[in-house]
Amino acid sequence: MFLSSFVSRLPSLKGFALAAASAICYGTNPLGALHLYAQNYSPETVLFYRFFTAAILLFAVILAKGSYFKISFREFRALVAFGFLFAVSSLTYYASFKYMDAGLASTLLFLYPLEVAVIMSLFFKEKMKKSVIASIAVSMVGVSLLYNGDSGFSVSSIGWLLVFISSFTYAIYIVMANRVNLQMGSVKMTFYAICFCLCFLLLYSVTLGSGFPPVFTQASSWGWGFMLGLVPTVLSLIFMVKAVKIIGSTPTAIFGALEPVTAVAIGVTVFGETLTTRLVAGIILILGSVVLIAVKK
Repeated sequence: MFLSSFVSRLPSLKGFALAAASAICYGTNPLGALHLYAQNYSPETVLFYRFFTAAILLFAVILAKGSYFKISFREFRALVAFGFLFAVSSLTYYASFKYMDAGLASTLLFLYPLEVAVIMSLFFKEKMKKSVIASIAVSMVGVSLLYNGDSGFSVSSIGWLLVFISSFTYAIYIVMANRVNLQMGSVKMTFYAICFCLCFLLLYSVTLGSGFPPVFTQASSWGWGFMLGLVPTVLSLIFMVKAVKIIGSTPTAIFGALEPVTAVAIGVTVFGETLTTRLVAGIILILGSVVLIAVKK
């Protein structure tokens, strides 16, 4: 009986493992980015190589699945908008690493589910439940703890602004993806969004940034660039899609709390970032508020 019960639970256990793997993979963003920053590469250059690698890998996945690349003009317009939002969100997120600890930036980015709820309430007349209001209140307390820090230490206001823009544009991306309802698989949609994202990143880099992305000259640079394209982008996406199919979107979203936890662990253990009692309390409150809203949904 025990064996049959265990076997019957195997699909769910596999789904939970995939959801956890997806979140942990995405949480490794700071690992590659900070190593490349140490080699004096700009955020837009790092993102270019991350998404360039991811686009090639996703192209291979689509070919292997035998899918078509053709899109309609309506899909083209939507995907251009997705690419723009993706570029703004990614660029401001990576830029924030230069102004605050990567673990804090990842935690604050995780506020996007609450921002989605607020956007849906304000612009699409979706009723805001008491649980959402409670989650927002709890998260604000957590944000206050993170901002003030210990012993009067305050995090850079520029860093906070960058992460807020990143989180907010990603929330808009999610709302648009839901409202537009493109009839295509998530891999194909992400492939095109990344391709258009690359175009906007190049435009920004050439006009306002550090210029055309330089060619990496060190093997380690290529290694970290490939890692960013594979682990927190392609593998995270594939694991997430498979997890949603097995256990659903809500449990997958709850396991998303492992993303900032992973980033915090990397920041503390690899890059020597400071972790105090007050910061831990703020992180727990923010993650708890997001998990609460996911459970209620």
